[in-house]
Amino acid sequence: MPEPTLYTYQHRRIHSVDLLRGAIMLLMAIDHVRVYAGIPAGGPDPAIFFTRWITHFCVSGFVFFAGTSAFLLGQKLGNRAALSKYLLTRGLLLVLLELTLIRFCWTFNLDFKSFMLAGVIWMLGWCMVLLAAAIWLPLRVIWISGLIIIAGQQIFGWVPVNLHWWNFFYTVDYEGVEWINILYVLLPWIGVMMAGYGFGRLLQMSPALVRRACWWIGLSAIVLFLVAGSLQIANEPKNEMPFIFRLLNQQKYPPSQLFLLMTLGPVIALVPYAEKARGWFAEVLSIFGRVPFFYYVLHILVIHLAALLVNIIRTGSMHQDWYQTAPYTRIPEDQQWPLPLLYIVFILVEIFLYRACRWYAAYKINHPEKKWLKYL
Repeated sequence: MPEPTLYTYQHRRIHSVDLLRGAIMLLMAIDHVRVYAGIPAGGPDPAIFFTRWITHFCVSGFVFFAGTSAFLLGQKLGNRAALSKYLLTRGLLLVLLELTLIRFCWTFNLDFKSFMLAGVIWMLGWCMVLLAAAIWLPLRVIWISGLIIIAGQQIFGWVPVNLHWWNFFYTVDYEGVEWINILYVLLPWIGVMMAGYGFGRLLQMSPALVRRACWWIGLSAIVLFLVAGSLQIANEPKNEMPFIFRLLNQQKYPPSQLFLLMTLGPVIALVPYAEKARGWFAEVLSIFGRVPFFYYVLHILVIHLAALLVNIIRTGSMHQDWYQTAPYTRIPEDQQWPLPLLYIVFILVEIFLYRACRWYAAYKINHPEKKWLKYL
């Protein structure tokens, strides 16, 4: 009798993918509360530095597991054309929602000519569109190409700087495109999604092989990051920043190879442990991970509203003008929240989000006839 596999999509979801994706969503909320609190993205203060640093795992894991989920969905559908159509339509929908609903939740600003953002959902949507074409290639070509894009990403910066539209793909200058602020480029993120797509095949193997492979891949990435990152620091001019801060302060926009090694290595290594995790907290994370897009849109709206309420309590005014171009906020330094307040608001927001996501996850299960729900 063959050994049971870790993954049998037709009968159940992969617990580890849902749980780790839920953990990513949880950490993401910390960073977005930080945005509305006006606390800087890092700095010499250890508490602030690590409040920002821990959230770096979010986008890497989010994009990687989006690729994994696409592969697993393809196995369920058993039809490559159906998967390609889903990725194309879902991707375009995400792009549209980024420019409309999500932008409004961030800013409460209806003047679309004054500010537009190409954020993480924009990037995720276009990567899905590209993946819709890539899935017609052999699986090995997909994930190897993804790794090559990640490893050789700097070559995309050689494109002539007068081609401003190329900034959608890779940052070649910082003037960007006049009508939109480009926060997340498509390269090397499409490579991360393609690598995650190949990772889905690994999850179909036996549990013992999955454990060994995840440990080897994850730990190798961590060791490579520590060695390469240390060598990089050794060749840099001396400064007052502690070694550990310099090591962990890797480039995120666009994500360097060291940034991706630092963030994806631990996530992959944790997959076997996440598969075994049980208990109330694991269940909370799994609920978040089952409805990630619903969580994403709702958490921005709830955090924004919570910030306005906190401002009223602290200052007597909502100060909505501070958030007209969120996530680029304009909060005076003397009005920034203390760090404990950030975490209090974060916990209260998560309690609300858990109840909302639990309801929505149950609604999706109980209404399989509503095909549109799979897009949200």
